[in-house]
Parts: sequence; C-alpha cells; structure tokens
Amino acid sequence: MSGHIGKTSRTLIVVPAFNEEGNIRRTINELKGLGRSFDILVVDDGSTDRTAELVKGEDMDLVSLPFNLGIGGAVQAGFQYAARYGYDVVVQFDGDGQHDGRFLAALLNPIAQGDADLVVGSRFLEHLGYQSSFLRQIGIRFFSFLISFLIGLKVTDPTSGFRAYNKKCFSLFAENYPIDFPEPESIMIVHRYGLRVKEVPVKMRGRQQGRSSIRYLKTLYYMVKVSFAMCLDLMKQRGRIS
Repeated sequence: MSGHIGKTSRTLIVVPAFNEEGNIRRTINELKGLGRSFDILVVDDGSTDRTAELVKGEDMDLVSLPFNLGIGGAVQAGFQYAARYGYDVVVQFDGDGQHDGRFLAALLNPIAQGDADLVVGSRFLEHLGYQSSFLRQIGIRFFSFLISFLIGLKVTDPTSGFRAYNKKCFSLFAENYPIDFPEPESIMIVHRYGLRVKEVPVKMRGRQQGRSSIRYLKTLYYMVKVSFAMCLDLMKQRGRIS
C-alpha cells in the first residue's frame, strides 16, 4: 500500500472490477489523466482473468478478494478501506469503462459544498450519452417508481454506480451495505438514516469489451429480490420490525 494513504489525500476513488481485463487499463489511464489530487483503489472481485495483473505496477493500490463477492461486497471493501485509512470522500467508479471521468468534479461539488451526503450521477437528468439497454431501462424506471412510491424521493437513475459519498455516508456503508444489486436499496438506507441524496447529470458510455455479470433472467431475479429488501427497509424505517 502506498505510504501517503490517509495523510496527504482525502479522496479515494474506488474501482470495483470483476473480469475486466479488456477495460481496466483504459479506466486507470482515464483516472490518472484527470490531474486531480486523489488516490485510486482497485478492488479486484475474485477475477479469473488478468484484471489484477494489469493493475499491479500502476501507481495505485489494489485489493484482491479471494473469491467473487459481487458488486456490493467489492464496493463495501472499498468503504472499509477508506474508513480504515482516514479518507473524507469516496467516489465509486466502475472498472468497465462506462463512467466518464470528466464528470467527476460535478459529482464531488455537492459533497464539497456540504449539500449532500450521497451524490448519484444520473444519465437521465439531461439524457447524456449511453442510456442503457431496453431491459435495464425497464428495471431503472421500476426502481425509480418504487423509491418514489415508498419514500417520496425522486431519483431518476437509482441503479447508477457512479457515486460520491461523504465520510458519514461511506462509514455507514462500511458497516452495512447490500450485497446483491445494492444501488437502489442503498438509497433507502441513506433515507432511513436521515442522510441527503442528490443527483447530478453525467454522461455514460456503452461497455467496450466483455459483458455485464447481471443479464436477462438474473436482472428479473434481482428486481424481485431487491424490491422485497426495499420494502423490508421501509418497515424498519417505520419501526414495524427491528
């Protein structure tokens, strides 16, 4: 691990990656080319390809999980790392090349100004760039409706993994974070703890190489599973269950 962790840099970019050998180097080069003062942590989620090998030797830290935990487990490992080494802000930036680093400043500004605890980058506020596949758009709209129905919070892109968290928020998630398809449920958790959510417009790109680990029937399975978890979270919020 680099010696400056927790001392000179207070923002950590967490890059979860599972079998992203075709995209991870491009993602790393993009982040390194931004010229900002932050550290980068790649969390290799038990990849069976050369993802971890391609990260080694780069000027950044690497956590290699012994087996695949899923996106929630990988991101939570990043939160725990940030909490351990004294960071103030965490940015989640996926390793598949779909997030556009030029929108990093827009994502961080509400955190810096104290206007939000969690900032979600939305591709739908201004309909910029790649808008996702038809099936995923159905899922996104469903979760957007469900969140609005359950807690009255309008979120246009609840499945977006392009996010910024202040210390209060990522410290909470370091202790408790959903494992499977965590983004919609995490918004419910943030709301339950009285933290503030804000969306900002960002541009995303289509996947260049490889394929997503969540596809077709698995997407439908997660929609049902996560919907049930969100309803349970609302019951917790209202004190109906402990």
